Amino acid sequence: MKRSRRSARRAGQGGPRIQIFGLRGIPEVQPGDDLARLALGAARREGVALARGDVVVLAQKIVSKSEGRLVRLADVEPSPLARAWGRRMRRDPRFVEVVLRESRRVLRMSERALITETRHGFVCANAGVDRSNVPGGLVTCLPHDPDASARRFVRAVRRRAGVQVAALVTDTFGRPWRLGLANVTIGAAGLRVLEDLRGTRDSQGRVLHATVVAVADELAAAAGLCMGKRARAPVVIVRGAAFRSGAGAARQLLRPEREDLFR
Repeated sequence: MKRSRRSARRAGQGGPRIQIFGLRGIPEVQPGDDLARLALGAARREGVALARGDVVVLAQKIVSKSEGRLVRLADVEPSPLARAWGRRMRRDPRFVEVVLRESRRVLRMSERALITETRHGFVCANAGVDRSNVPGGLVTCLPHDPDASARRFVRAVRRRAGVQVAALVTDTFGRPWRLGLANVTIGAAGLRVLEDLRGTRDSQGRVLHATVVAVADELAAAAGLCMGKRARAPVVIVRGAAFRSGAGAARQLLRPEREDLFR
C-alpha cells in the first residue's frame, strides 16, 4: 500500500497543474472605474503579478457596476403586465418591470423566477437582473455587450502592464437537468471558447464524433470556486490552463435555437 501511494505521487508530479488566485483586494466598484487598474493593483498587493497566458475572470457584478448598469427601483414605473405578474409571483413589480425590459422574450414563469431570453441570447433566471451585493433599492443588469467588456479589459491590461492575457466575464446560471448554480461565461476575449475535438481520436483510437469542449465555461466554473456571494474575490486569475488563443466570444457558446430542446 505504501509503495502504491509513493508511485501515485511520482506519477502526478509531471501532470497538468492549474493555479487559481482569488483577488480580494478590489475596492467597491463605482461607475466609470477602470477594472484593469483595479485588478493589476490587487494582483501586485497580493504578490501575483499577471503573466502571459493567464486567464483573468471577472465577476459580472463588478463589470456591470463599472459600466453603470445599475437601476434604482424607485425610478421604475411598472407596466400593467409587470404589476399583474408581480402579484402572481409575489415579487416587487418594479423588479419584474426591469426584468421585462432586459428580456427579448419570457420562456417560463414560476413563483420563484421568470426564465427569459436576454437581448444577448442568454437563457437565464430574471434576465440576469440581481439585487445581491448592491445597496438596497438598486439592482444590477448584465453588461450591454459582455464580449466587448472582456476585450476592453484585455486591451487595458496590455496597455498598462505590457502583458497579454485572456479575459472572461462570468455569472452564475442554473442548468437544465441539474440542480444548483454554476459559474458560466457571458463574455470572453483572447481565447477560443470552444475546443472542437470531432474527428480526433480518443486514448483507445476511436474517432470522436460529438465532443466539443466548452473551455471558457470550464475555466469559469474553476474560477467560481474562489468567487461566490460572500467570498469578496470578484477577480480571479487562472494560471496554467490549457487553451488556444484566438478571437473567441461568449456568443459562440450559445446553442442555436433549432438545436435547443428548451425553447
